[in-house]
Amino acid sequence: MDIQRLIAFVVFSFSALLLWDAWQKHNAPQVPAAPASVAGKSGPTTIPTPTPGAPAATPGASPASPATGSLGTAPVAATGQRITVRTDVMDVELNTAGGDIRRVTLRKVFSAVERDKPLTLLEPDPSHYFVTQTGLLGEGLPSHKANYTAEATTYDLAEGKNEIAVKLTAADASGAQVVKTLTFRRGSYEIGVAYDVRNTGDKPLSPFAYFQFLRDENPPSQDAAQTSKIGGVATFTGPALYTEETKFVKVSFSDIQKGKPLPVSKTKDGWIGMVQHYFVSAWLPQGGGPREFFAHKVGDNLFTAGVIVPMGAIAPGAEAKVSMPVYIGPQETDKLAKIAPGLDLVVDYGWLYILAAPLFWVLKFIHGLVGNWGWAIILLTILIKAVFYPLNHKAGRSMAAMKVLTPKMEKLKQLYGDDRQKLNQAMMELYRTEKINPLGGCLPILVQIPVFIALYWVLLGSIELRHAPWLGWIHDLSAPDPYYILPVIYAVSMFVQTKLNPQPADPVQAKVMMAMPIVFSIFFFFFPSGLVLYWVVQNLLSIAQQWNINRSLAAEAAAKARGKR
Repeated sequence: MDIQRLIAFVVFSFSALLLWDAWQKHNAPQVPAAPASVAGKSGPTTIPTPTPGAPAATPGASPASPATGSLGTAPVAATGQRITVRTDVMDVELNTAGGDIRRVTLRKVFSAVERDKPLTLLEPDPSHYFVTQTGLLGEGLPSHKANYTAEATTYDLAEGKNEIAVKLTAADASGAQVVKTLTFRRGSYEIGVAYDVRNTGDKPLSPFAYFQFLRDENPPSQDAAQTSKIGGVATFTGPALYTEETKFVKVSFSDIQKGKPLPVSKTKDGWIGMVQHYFVSAWLPQGGGPREFFAHKVGDNLFTAGVIVPMGAIAPGAEAKVSMPVYIGPQETDKLAKIAPGLDLVVDYGWLYILAAPLFWVLKFIHGLVGNWGWAIILLTILIKAVFYPLNHKAGRSMAAMKVLTPKMEKLKQLYGDDRQKLNQAMMELYRTEKINPLGGCLPILVQIPVFIALYWVLLGSIELRHAPWLGWIHDLSAPDPYYILPVIYAVSMFVQTKLNPQPADPVQAKVMMAMPIVFSIFFFFFPSGLVLYWVVQNLLSIAQQWNINRSLAAEAAAKARGKR
């Protein structure tokens, strides 16, 4: 049959493509590390500082684009004093040179390689360079190159306290007193970054504050996610932007390198951040005030993404304050949705988000009942199978009926030989006589494909499954099966399922169908075990359903034959 040949070709070609992609990802050479000269640096200067004698920015004016600053892109050494902050969920390293966040270690999130090692998400590592930079634009005001003095070098969130405030005083500001305060709260991955500016000169000031990330375009470290072993699918790493006008938009490093502008820059809402598999770091402007987003390449394999906000006019003797929370942590959907509008969209559920989000909600609800993500996946698979039971039953009966017709179709092929036109006409007449729709086994399955793809992205992108055990040898549902037991079970189940379905008359097509269990099982060697678990349960349920349908049709055929006697 042409339709069977077409379906087999499409399925096999798609699986072969994915397998090749998985192999390429798995064996790809490592991306070159950032230049050694970046090590221990605070990153290139990207925000222009007004030259001496230049007038201060006027109220309402927009500062120069960060990409067009006159200070170049030379890295600035972090030669200041280290400041360590310890809360119940993170360890943070600051530096009095710039007063910026240089390192963030998540105490309750662990390495994908060493399960007892807390994950470091931000750090000035040459191979995974990622830090924050903030400063003020205005004559004599401190940029991220400025030096600060600190009240202490070590801060610990004590029992009974809900927050820590680290105050840094600018040592080289002229005409103003500037205090930079970083606030850390119990149980929170948000860090408050605020500037207090007192105008001590005799002229008004109209400063702008900028808040940015500086990172390379290298893929996340193996500690963050086993990126080479997630089914060959390249998850997004790079800047992301959200506004009410554009909604959620990813911005690739390649587009930044080409000089493409952001979808929107000047606006009164939204946030900007850096996204990678399982984690997000985002600057979150508060309220509805004006802001300007930017993203630029600033050096060899180094990029910035951030936001500029005005502080307004500050008269002599007056003071003003600007604050900007930054979130640095895991992509926990429920928590992100409460922090900022659209922040939960960083969880990458692909183009079928409208289906994937409800599926994750159901999966999480089931997990709340059973307390294990593996069993939750199994129960969700059963639930999906039950919802699609009528369609699957119809498809199964059609495929079983086609299997019964196989001998008759073989006779037609022998009768008409190479005359394709007469053979097709005879087959269509046979379908009409037997009241069988040749597409009946295909269309119900095609309807379900979007659901399967959506669930695939749910299981791939949900950090809740990271390090989540099931039973026995499966200690991490987000990692491949270490002993390949589930892929082997999948291959066996797929082989049995193939035997239950009608065999293609074309010998080549039949061989392709028999090879598919092996191809898919090898492909699943690279998949997270949670995904393979889903497909194993799906296949086992399909086998039980098809076996029952075949048995019922055989009984019906036997009863019909007895009635004709």
